[in-house]
Amino acid sequence: MPQGPQTFDALAVRTWCGLALEALGRAREEIDAINVYPVADGDTGTNLYLTLESAAAAVEAVFAGHAMAAASAPPPLADAVRAMAHGALIGARGNSGTILAQLLRGMAQVLAADGESAHTDGPGLRLALRHAAESARQAVAHPVEGTVLTVATAAAEAAAGAEGDCGSVARAAYEGAGVALAATTRQLAVLERAGVVDAGGRGLVALLSALVQTFTGEAPRQQATGSAALPPHADGTPDGTPDGTDGAETEACGDGAAGESGPAFEVIYLLEARDAAVDRLRERLDGLGDSLVVVGGDGLWNVHVHVDDAGAAVEAGVEAGRPHRIRITHFGLGDVHAGGAGRPPRERAQRAVVAVVPGEGLAGLYAEAGATTVLARPGEPPASGELVQAVRRAHALEVVLLPNDADLRHTAAAAAEQARTEGVRVALIPTRSAVQGIAALAVHEPERRFDEDVVAMTSAAGATRYAEVAVAERQSWTMAGICQAGDVLGLIDGDVAVIGADVTTTAETVLDRMLAAGGEMVTLVLGDETPDAVATRLEARVREAYLAVDTVVYRGGRQGALLLIGVE
Repeated sequence: MPQGPQTFDALAVRTWCGLALEALGRAREEIDAINVYPVADGDTGTNLYLTLESAAAAVEAVFAGHAMAAASAPPPLADAVRAMAHGALIGARGNSGTILAQLLRGMAQVLAADGESAHTDGPGLRLALRHAAESARQAVAHPVEGTVLTVATAAAEAAAGAEGDCGSVARAAYEGAGVALAATTRQLAVLERAGVVDAGGRGLVALLSALVQTFTGEAPRQQATGSAALPPHADGTPDGTPDGTDGAETEACGDGAAGESGPAFEVIYLLEARDAAVDRLRERLDGLGDSLVVVGGDGLWNVHVHVDDAGAAVEAGVEAGRPHRIRITHFGLGDVHAGGAGRPPRERAQRAVVAVVPGEGLAGLYAEAGATTVLARPGEPPASGELVQAVRRAHALEVVLLPNDADLRHTAAAAAEQARTEGVRVALIPTRSAVQGIAALAVHEPERRFDEDVVAMTSAAGATRYAEVAVAERQSWTMAGICQAGDVLGLIDGDVAVIGADVTTTAETVLDRMLAAGGEMVTLVLGDETPDAVATRLEARVREAYLAVDTVVYRGGRQGALLLIGVE
């Protein structure tokens, strides 16, 4: 039998993340299918996968940075687990992903306590699992038994009774979690009605299975977890609840009763705020909705809540600190939480457009045109799994994918390939900028044949030159010469063409160069820090010098660049 490490070090963290990601990838569809609580939106497996994908990428970045420093030894354990926790925090998706992020953070707080230690042993892992379960429970406003919290607590308790190395502790935790998972069916009435176990708990069992494989070199035998036919206790009461109740009372104490009408929106955002402000935020959000989970610390938090007034939830975050990476999802008609428990599944649309956009303003613009959007922050490009999730969310037989960034070409191609394996016909149009995506979306006609629509959209995007105006962050060599930090850069088709000191003047020079080759339409997308005067001056310039050219202006929000320019 192949053997893994018997202590928990940075390499073991890396291995665990990789194995866990593979395990969640295999179990994703199964977990999505049994997702009925707290909302039957069929995305728990996907959310767990995306959250862990972000955690694994952060760990890989630590190893890459360590390698660049020409270090012969692997990074310290503290660096690896902190990266894992931070990656999960910033990449958390949905209720389940947010709780997973806090579980990993709880482990990291223990494992990184001795910052110089290269590894921990079995007792250290026991303590980490215990703190993980406790911190996750504390992060949930109204903990409910029969959920991933129950499974995490059972895993920690089983690990506490284990002796030996990390492999023995991990196996005990896995086995304890499996027993608790099987019992969740009787702890929540909604699970018993559906005849399934808790989806979040099933995901945690997959992670613990990967932890066992990390230390032993072999995956444990999968436990049967899907049946609701559990044996009774010796006294005749059914397994799962101590008094033989059917779980209905426990469920009523939780965040909403599954199967009844509930809040219409899921709101998630990262929040930079002080602890005191977050305490007040918890109280306010708790009064607005349910399924409230706030995780994180040290000034950075991930907030998740289900509400009817999404704007009020975001405003509460603004009052507490600086929210960003805001995601608002409207529960569909087929979701239990939206009162659709007895309705037939929503039919697939014939065709949809999925687009990556760099700011909230553009996201709104694309959404108004009927596109499903993925928001990309500067320095935080979406992973392929996030694009696949967007394709699923579009719920169409045919999808046109617009990456709107040259650096996302391979990521988008991987997402398209994955979606095709799921039976979706996907066409990837290699748009390099959001303004090219706007041009493609403007000629999109779902009624015509798919191939014809793709050709027309590709032609419109290809006929649109793109540019952006941004501020240089450091001294650098460019196609236009040497720039200094703080210089204003004008990039045309991805290359620096103008170096200036003033935003308006630089933008005007860029626009003149683009229109020198002709054009019929100018699109201007202003960043949130760009004054309206810039657009006013550029519009005047077009009217004065290019009489046959029209101009349209949009506000893009926090899009990274001060200004995006498109010339069709």
